Amino acid sequence: MRTLLVVLGDQLDPQHPILAQLDPQQDALWMAEVAAESRHVASHMARTTLFLAAMRHFAHERQEGGLTVHYRRLGQHPESTLDTALQADLERLQPRQVQVLQPGEHRVRSLLETACHTAATPLRIHEDPHFLVPLATFSNWARGRRQLRMEYFYREQRLRLDILMEGDEPAGGQWNFDANNRSHFGRQGPGLLPEPLRFPPDAITRECQQDIRHHLPDLPGEDAAFDWPVTPQQARAALDDFITQRLPHFGTYQDAMWTDQPWLYHARLSAALNLHLIHPREVITAAEQAWRDGDAPLAATEGFIRQILGWREYVRGLYYHFGTDWHEWNTLDAGEPLPALYWDANTSMQCLHQAVGQTLRLGYAHHIQRLMVTGLFAQLLGVRPEAIHAWYLGIYVDAVEWVELPNVIGMSQYADGGRMASKPYVASGRYIQRMSNYCQHCAFDPGAAVGEKACPFTTLYWDFLARHRDRFARHPRTALQWKHLEKMAPERLLAIRERAGALRKTLAAGDRI
Repeated sequence: MRTLLVVLGDQLDPQHPILAQLDPQQDALWMAEVAAESRHVASHMARTTLFLAAMRHFAHERQEGGLTVHYRRLGQHPESTLDTALQADLERLQPRQVQVLQPGEHRVRSLLETACHTAATPLRIHEDPHFLVPLATFSNWARGRRQLRMEYFYREQRLRLDILMEGDEPAGGQWNFDANNRSHFGRQGPGLLPEPLRFPPDAITRECQQDIRHHLPDLPGEDAAFDWPVTPQQARAALDDFITQRLPHFGTYQDAMWTDQPWLYHARLSAALNLHLIHPREVITAAEQAWRDGDAPLAATEGFIRQILGWREYVRGLYYHFGTDWHEWNTLDAGEPLPALYWDANTSMQCLHQAVGQTLRLGYAHHIQRLMVTGLFAQLLGVRPEAIHAWYLGIYVDAVEWVELPNVIGMSQYADGGRMASKPYVASGRYIQRMSNYCQHCAFDPGAAVGEKACPFTTLYWDFLARHRDRFARHPRTALQWKHLEKMAPERLLAIRERAGALRKTLAAGDRI
């Protein structure tokens, strides 16, 4: 054998650049379902189903196309880890070299390197062309900058790639339409919403579900509602459905939340993008064309493209730029355990009950539910960054470490000390009340910080400000929040901090709020 191409579960692009170079007579693919990869963090049953189903569809199509695929299925070698599985097959197959695209997780790269080193097989790691910004381009952009802010990165990529541009100027005369994209639904709610296109499990996916239930019965979450796209054809259909049915209202309501409404106007494309079932350029082009054809407003189109060309590419660049340091950072000295409610949604806090309950059912929550409900509560409570990171990495179907880790450690928890976000994203229960109807059905009052009905978010918010007064009171983007703290009577602040301490003690003991 000349080349063994390792295809990881998040590299399932049918236009995989090395595939075209393979000779069926002397090259082969290698793919593996390894139970340990669903257990190094507790992977949601739907997440594991998505990865395995997409992998099996990919392998089947490559075999139909005449390529040899050495495929290890779940349960065939239950004691194997990714590195020992690859090492065993390298020793058996004796390829002259192994090739792979840049893994989306430093740990996985290390495992591949260990396997190849132990088997004395050369390993070539290639840049992943699925992304729009090569890592070298990001490094050049970052070099010499004191702060690496997404807004400036995003503008440069718009210019470089000629996306939403009119000559040298941004479409509509401005780069950013965030001010147009922060609406809530009001008391009337979202009304009749367009149902997203669904993809019921086919025979291959159903077989995956059966295998997972048999070999990994202890995984968290449910798979009964599984309907994610698992092939490029399905991903393209999901894109078409979003562009025609939901993009026009995506921008206006992208930050809004509503009881028992998980999808609203969101795209449901992040998992397909992150498994490389669809290329980001295709997604961006479809959205821009909808605007140019008059089928979607510019604010919605820009807000959507910003998520992909801006945040997605920027976050990936940050992940590799800072390397494994992301795992070490804990700037705010957070040390609390992750509350049990993150695993069962058993809480009287309606916002967390909704966001976590939906997550356990679907493996999905949209970005504001992640940032300003589950993430915000963890930050205000002071949960250890590595604990909340492990939860996010395992619990969401679209989670791969390159995108999840910087978003959690940087954007959500501010554990990176501001390398990503210029300020901590903290708010009281009033924010959730404004952006959702969760508080209408809650036992707690978002306006109260003390007393029996006090909202834990609001109590912990003021406690957060007090705990981190020295760090942020003079910060130019947070000073106003801390000025409100200075106006608070000392006895009231003491009562708030005592209640915050009691909340931490209750949750650390595994009890419920």
